[in-house]
Amino acid sequence: MRRTITIALLVAFMVTLFPAPEAKAFDPVTLAILAPIAIKVAEKTGPYVYRGVYNAGKCMFKMGKDIFEFFYLPYGLGYMCFGNLKRGMVYVIRGGIAPGKLVYHTLLLPIALFGVSINI
Repeated sequence: MRRTITIALLVAFMVTLFPAPEAKAFDPVTLAILAPIAIKVAEKTGPYVYRGVYNAGKCMFKMGKDIFEFFYLPYGLGYMCFGNLKRGMVYVIRGGIAPGKLVYHTLLLPIALFGVSINI
């Protein structure tokens, strides 16, 4: 364990001691030739990028709902102790399933970028 920590600290020290080299500018002539092509490509791919961002936002909204569903577990336990046992069990089960749903939606995020919607 001590050896692993020592190696990790040594690697971290070496990485910070010798940073990555900075990027250098392209040749101005090459940049002047490629700029109009890059603008055309950006105009043509714009709608697809916006669609991908929109679909990713929808998936991240589902992930946010899953995070809030974590709180059903303690809420259900409190409800079982001081309220209705049946409803409390429903909340405990929903809170117990929430981590699995979060992992599922996280793994589906790259697929959701293309607009594929798998509901759960």
